[in-house]
Amino acid sequence: MGIIKKQSISGTIYSYIGVVLGFITIGILYPRIFNTEEVGLLRILVSYAVLFSQFAGLGINTVTVKLFPYFRYYDNKHHGYLGLALLVSTVGMILSLAIYLIFKSYILTNADESDLFNQYYYYVVPLIIFSLLFTVFDTYYRVLYNAVKGIIYKEVIQRVFILLAIGLFYFELIDFKTTVILYCLAIITPTILLFLSLIYNKQLFLKPELGFIDKKMSREMLTVGFYGILASFSGVLVLNIDVIMVERMMDLSWAGIYTITFFFGTLILIPLRTMGKISSVVIADAWKRDDITTIDDIYKKSSITLSVLGVLLFVGIWGNIDNIFSLIKDEYLPGKMVILYIGLANLLDISVGVSPHIIVNSRYYKYLSYFLIGFAILLIITNLMLIPIYGIVGAAIASLISKFIFNLVKYLFLYRKFKLQPFNIKFLYLIIIGVATYYISTLLPAMSNFVIDIIIRSLLISIVFIVPVFMLKISDDLNGRIVEILRRFGSRNNS
Repeated sequence: MGIIKKQSISGTIYSYIGVVLGFITIGILYPRIFNTEEVGLLRILVSYAVLFSQFAGLGINTVTVKLFPYFRYYDNKHHGYLGLALLVSTVGMILSLAIYLIFKSYILTNADESDLFNQYYYYVVPLIIFSLLFTVFDTYYRVLYNAVKGIIYKEVIQRVFILLAIGLFYFELIDFKTTVILYCLAIITPTILLFLSLIYNKQLFLKPELGFIDKKMSREMLTVGFYGILASFSGVLVLNIDVIMVERMMDLSWAGIYTITFFFGTLILIPLRTMGKISSVVIADAWKRDDITTIDDIYKKSSITLSVLGVLLFVGIWGNIDNIFSLIKDEYLPGKMVILYIGLANLLDISVGVSPHIIVNSRYYKYLSYFLIGFAILLIITNLMLIPIYGIVGAAIASLISKFIFNLVKYLFLYRKFKLQPFNIKFLYLIIIGVATYYISTLLPAMSNFVIDIIIRSLLISIVFIVPVFMLKISDDLNGRIVEILRRFGSRNNS
């Protein structure tokens, strides 16, 4: 857990800097500066770009995480693995762009026939290309045990540029079209920075050493790649299908409302995303050594640590729900319950920690593809059933139902195949502490100034939650981190 802990901590710090920037842009400025249709457009451009770029990867990122340990050798330039990954991705990119352009008329069809997306349809093309390249470079850096660099570029620098673009629009220095162009350039920037970093760090080896790949390795790469396509595409589909279906079954404005409220519900996933990036590489190495003890340790520690952070964030967000809507326009109020259901759905995700990474790096990696396909189908069906009845809240409920089943299946699979399961009595204590903390926060009367209310209410929630979590030693990793911080603080005071 040493590498994971070190990079997870630094990665989480940068991720939360990005969260603050994202909160300022998406949570505060988007609803105040753009109308709901414009918010929906910005979200839908990214959703389609990410969806098609994942297909374009042809599963190469899964191959990278699972099989790069066999290529890793700096003196031999890692046998030119990066060049091979880019070659495969180029083929996939051509196929993906062809599909996107051929099916233009179908993609543009929605309930209200909005013309706004039609005006910016081709802006998705460069976003597909650069999103694909970013995932290739970022995954390559991760298997080189540097998961933080991609986080800095995407979570911090990209969002700073987006914030600047919004600022220019707010002060009427540019029009909306120019804002969209700058928005797209901001999304492209992390890819360029990662590419330059590869050159600077002397890791840009573009000539593939095809002779290194024997028939056995070729078969393994093809098999892993095929199931990687299913897993990665299905995984991205489930992250974006709800907003796409809201846009198609309702309209772009409702997609904008869903985007803003969905954002608040996903804040609790930041620690999981950071830990997952580096732990996947360590887990792959552990499977290579058949080190089930290390995998079990990572599974248990990640589950309880992430759950502690997730419950704290969830209680903090829902405890401040009225303050959140004081920040944005009243037209977003129909999405209030979206925050609750998406938050609960994401709590289910973090409760099983890095289980997807354990499955995908094991000899049973194919099953994760099956699970994700089933998850995607279930999500589409539940959205089709619930959106016509409950609107955007129906999309959130669909996510909660689907994620409950998906995570239950993953949990049962790991227990049956490897006797791995992360839960113990501490999770029950954590739930009790979380419920009690929320109840105590409701006893605090609302204050006239919502900013002061947020500060005081959040401090109350943090103290009431953290103290019993620390005293009961719910998470050894977090306790160790808290003790370390207190010691540093004490030594500085003594000096």
